[in-house]
Amino acid sequence: MILISTATSPFGRKVKIAAIIHGLSDRIRVEKGDPWTEGDILRRTNPLGKMPALITPEGFTIYDSSVILEYFDTLLDCARLFPAERRLETLVFHSLGNGLIEAGILIAYERLRRPAEFCYEPWIDHQRGKLQRALASLAGRAPDPHIADAGSITLACALGYFDWRKQIEWREEFPALIGWLDAFREAFPAFDATKAEH
Repeated sequence: MILISTATSPFGRKVKIAAIIHGLSDRIRVEKGDPWTEGDILRRTNPLGKMPALITPEGFTIYDSSVILEYFDTLLDCARLFPAERRLETLVFHSLGNGLIEAGILIAYERLRRPAEFCYEPWIDHQRGKLQRALASLAGRAPDPHIADAGSITLACALGYFDWRKQIEWREEFPALIGWLDAFREAFPAFDATKAEH
């Protein structure tokens, strides 16, 4: 399989973590993609130009990261990323993590890709409000950090992304989540193994 991503994509990172933890990484080759370059492999394989994309051995391309994780479950002896016994709960935490990352990316792109004189602070504040509400919800009820399902992996990647891009100082505002991420990191070294050198 070929995974098209970058070292810094939080969505790509969650796919890499899932592959490592669940024993699929030796079946995957990573190729660098660039959503900003015309004609790049990412744009050729995913018409939306979003990361990551996964090319199966049969040549079929799967996107986005959520669908890739669903596909990974079909390769395992049983569903581990979306386990049947707690599928709904996992889907909700997975959705929360995806939403956190998406809002974080919108903030980063507003700052990094738009000329400074056109940066729209009310838009950034709107996205930051999503982060604050979602993290407050997570601080009140988080998944088990010792289980590597789609929900916990995605939430960990969201927090890691905020540590890098600083869209929100989550460690100061939601200190209860520090222990949660530390427990996840200790249980699953794949988290640190996939951290990009920025």
